Amino acid sequence: MIVKLYRKLPVGFRLIIYNCFLGTILNYIRNPQALKYCFKEPQIKRKLIEFLPLFKNKNGLEVGGGSYLFSKEGNLPIYSVANRVDGCNYSYQTVWEGNLSQGTYKYKGVNLGTQFIGEATEIEMIVGKMYDFIISSNCLEHVANPLKAVKSWLNVLNAGGYILLILPNKISNFDHRRPDTSFSHLLEDYANDVNENDMTHFDEIIELHDLDKDVVGNNKDVFIGRSMKNDENRCFHHHIFTVKLLEEIFSYFNLEIIYSQEGWDNIYILGRKLK
Repeated sequence: MIVKLYRKLPVGFRLIIYNCFLGTILNYIRNPQALKYCFKEPQIKRKLIEFLPLFKNKNGLEVGGGSYLFSKEGNLPIYSVANRVDGCNYSYQTVWEGNLSQGTYKYKGVNLGTQFIGEATEIEMIVGKMYDFIISSNCLEHVANPLKAVKSWLNVLNAGGYILLILPNKISNFDHRRPDTSFSHLLEDYANDVNENDMTHFDEIIELHDLDKDVVGNNKDVFIGRSMKNDENRCFHHHIFTVKLLEEIFSYFNLEIIYSQEGWDNIYILGRKLK
């Protein structure tokens, strides 16, 4: 009876019900692990909003492409309060943004700042300026040498400036079968100056990647073909991050950790550069 009534509702109204209520319930049924995050996610959202004044009227750099999380509809609408947000992406064409051009950095048609093109590990050589904050969402997992990247980002961050990293939580995505990455592994990559051609994790990814949770669907041949061209498409998740690993990274670079938390979809860490 309830299902019949639901189907008779206008499509737009059905979408509102699904997005606000029904979709959440179905997610918990399909993923029992998600239930413990039912009350945690609103707490994370409220906490993130508390940090919004840190970015107000400031100039920042976003690494890895624009994010809904930072838009006016997102949990932390930095784009709406910052004076300027420049962006840097690795290529003029990406799987996520499509075609890019060096010039104006935009998100959903809104001009935010300057668009730079270059590797995440070479930021200081690309932008040639300093910033009050660095933000990056769902980017660092695609970088083969995370410590080299973070070091490069900190080189363009003013003393007292803030760095906010958001990375995917493996429990909710196709990485859920893979082991967590250790800090010692990242140190080894850093010492060996690993570059973006690195295929160290190829076999692990092919074996443990959950294709049912990937956009390629249950087609292993397509997935392998895409993975073989990772230097071009950067779809690899080289490493599996946890809150603990992010805290170790921030401690390594002597950053003051202001906030760190694990949500269902993402993990978060906010820090301040001391000097």
